[in-house]
Order: sequence, then structure tokens, then C-alpha cells
Amino acid sequence: QVQLVESGGGLVQAGGSRRLSCAASGSIFSINAMGWYRQAPGKQRELVAVITSGGITNYADSVQGRFTISRDNAKNTVYLQMNSLKPEDTAVYYCNADITSPSYLSRAYWGQGTQVVVSS
Repeated sequence: QVQLVESGGGLVQAGGSRRLSCAASGSIFSINAMGWYRQAPGKQRELVAVITSGGITNYADSVQGRFTISRDNAKNTVYLQMNSLKPEDTAVYYCNADITSPSYLSRAYWGQGTQVVVSS
């Protein structure tokens, strides 16, 4: 079994910063791409940022230049540094990871989500 556990959500004022973390644990052979998604009330879940095992990153246009995704492969952890936060960044943020098991089967896993509320 594999678990993704997120942390770092909370209430922050507009213009402020927040750092999210997501740690993967369990039966893991390797972790391929890791990413962050978010879902605001009444909206579909959307990609925020993704990082490959080699460190290549991609961002949604709405967060480009404000958010930074990074990962620590030794800790099986992905981070999302969020700066210059706006009220429209308010959402539940979900971690996603493509993980290969010791039996060489790969699938995507999701964390439970962490709420970020940006007040104006």
C-alpha cells in the first residue's frame, strides 16, 4: 500500500506565502512524476504544477512565477512553495504521484487534500 500525506494548508492573507508538503510512504520502488492539483468550490480539479523525477517542471499559467514545485527524492516528498497568494488561489490542494511498486506496476495515487484559504 502507498500513502500520500499532505501538510501545510491553512489560512493566509492575500500577498502572503505558504508551503505545502506531500510525503509518500509504503511499498515504493520508484516515484515518477509528482504534482499538485487544486479544486475550488464549484469548480473542477485543475493541475497547478508537476515535476518529473529528473526535475523538469511545468506550471499552470495562473500560478507561473508565483508558485515553485520541488521534490526531495531521498524523502519521497514533493513541495509547493506558494508566494504572492491571491484569494482566487483558495482551494483544496491535492498531491498526486505516479508510483512504481516493487512488482514494477505503476499507478497514480492521490493525497487526501489540504485546504488553503486566502483572505483578502
